[in-house]
Amino acid sequence: MNRSISRLAVFSLVLISALIVATTYWQTWAAAGLNDRQENAIQRVAQFTIERGRILASDGRTVLAENIERKVEGKTLYFRRYPTRGLAAHVVGYSTQVRSRTGLEQSMNDYLTGSNANLSTVVDTTLDKLRGAHIEGNDLLLTLNARAQRVALRALGANCGSVVALDPTTGRVLVMASAPTFDPNLVEDDYQQIDRIRARCQQPSPLLNRATAGRYIPGSTFKVVTAAAALETGRYSIETTRYDPGYCIEYGKHVNNYDTSSPFGNVSFLQAMQYSVNSFFCNLGKEMGPGPIVEEMKDMGFYGRPPLETPASERRASGLYKKGELFEPKDSSQVDPGRLAFGQAELEVTPMQMAMVAATVANGGIVMRPHVVERVINPKGSTVTRTKREALGRAMSAANAAILARMMEAVVAGGTGTASQIPGIRVAGKTGTAETGIEGRNMTAFLCFAPVERPRVAIAVMLENQTGVGGTTAAPIAKQVLQALLQGP
Repeated sequence: MNRSISRLAVFSLVLISALIVATTYWQTWAAAGLNDRQENAIQRVAQFTIERGRILASDGRTVLAENIERKVEGKTLYFRRYPTRGLAAHVVGYSTQVRSRTGLEQSMNDYLTGSNANLSTVVDTTLDKLRGAHIEGNDLLLTLNARAQRVALRALGANCGSVVALDPTTGRVLVMASAPTFDPNLVEDDYQQIDRIRARCQQPSPLLNRATAGRYIPGSTFKVVTAAAALETGRYSIETTRYDPGYCIEYGKHVNNYDTSSPFGNVSFLQAMQYSVNSFFCNLGKEMGPGPIVEEMKDMGFYGRPPLETPASERRASGLYKKGELFEPKDSSQVDPGRLAFGQAELEVTPMQMAMVAATVANGGIVMRPHVVERVINPKGSTVTRTKREALGRAMSAANAAILARMMEAVVAGGTGTASQIPGIRVAGKTGTAETGIEGRNMTAFLCFAPVERPRVAIAVMLENQTGVGGTTAAPIAKQVLQALLQGP
């Protein structure tokens, strides 16, 4: 009898111990995971009892995201509405019941729902809970210029591509347009309409933020990086001269200039940039090898995701890729240094990264951290947090940046980028046209900044599936956005 009682007691203790361990696990370690699971219906409903903060453009008047109230079984729930539709859809993202969140709606969710750890927010939220009042989240004031954003999207039209504009001295993102865009209001109610969006490329992928996750061959816009690397070695100057026969010889084969009908003969470094002479840069790459170019790339932010507030999954690192993975060549046996120097080889870049390249030259060689959130504002109108400008490092000397700016100004004044000229404003730029392997179809691009004497805007435009060149397709778009930002209405 005593043995049976002992066995029952031991069995009971085992059950109690298991219950304690299981309860501790689910309430402590697994709680966060449960909260994040989309099928957690209670958590999902609770999220919509919170009045999420609004998301506003830089003018403070253009509302990019707001709430609409609905009564559901006697409860007041708040659902998202996007008044400007596709204007900043890829930056703002969406917050829905069925398809979760993207963009700032995801990455800034704690601020938008008032669950961030700032002391003032914690106190206000706790008091609201104690009073039984509904919780209000914080507003986000972005750096985006609504008017220039509209101009960029209108200029992109039916193309697949992107425009990114930065303030080179602060890193503020003034424009981040991705085309084709989509209406976030349709994500919940009519997702199939988004699937039906078409544009002038094989894969429109309207939900893809091409500005930070697009895969582009930079073409000759990359010559800005190569030129910076060459100047930083101290072995080359603006007067450095090479003979151009219309091609360079790489591994025993001719690598032609894009315009094969006109060899330039003896050209200086400045002229090579002005007229985008491939052979000059090809030979630079062969002389330097990939090392200095890759180091300059890393100094400018390549090989790391663009440091922005949007979700990491929506940002892609720029650099050399093999089999879908980033790689750093150790010597010329691992990459074609001539093709690398004029922006082909295995290069894949994002428009955001190339805008950072233009901004670095404009900012005297200093790389600024880009940011799209200016301030977080609580329901009482006070600032919870403000983004401070931050330098990520120096990519080149101020003297070399000034030389490079002079070379890029020559591109616009009388070279391949004349379509970006604006009367009364000095513009520096660089065109780019990259072969895609499809006959007659190119990726085209344009980098620029202005005014040269005191830069306020740096821009990258990148387009897919083009029949023209960067100077005729991308440069006019950059001009329109420059005018919107520098000249106003």
